[in-house]
Amino acid sequence: QVQLVESGGGLVQAGGSLRLSCAASGTIFSINTMGWYRQVSGKQRELVANITIGGITNYVDSVKGRFTISRGNAKNTVYLQMNSLKPEDTAVYYCNAKMTFDYWGKGTLVTVSS
Repeated sequence: QVQLVESGGGLVQAGGSLRLSCAASGTIFSINTMGWYRQVSGKQRELVANITIGGITNYVDSVKGRFTISRGNAKNTVYLQMNSLKPEDTAVYYCNAKMTFDYWGKGTLVTVSS
């Protein structure tokens, strides 16, 4: 059993910054890729950014240059530094870990006011 716990969401004004954190616990052998997805009510969940165990990163075009994903030294934590936030970044952000199966956190709400 694997649990992912996110933290760091909240309300921020446009142009501001937030840092999301996610820690995986439980029976963990090796997490290949960890990432962040987001979902707006009524829309599909979309990939925001992910990072492999080797440090290769991938970002959706809309956040390139503003968001930075990183992993902790223990490799079972992942962070998302979000700068220059825009109202369209408002969503529930979910942590994801890819092992034999996909594991998901419960989500953390990010609200960016204009």
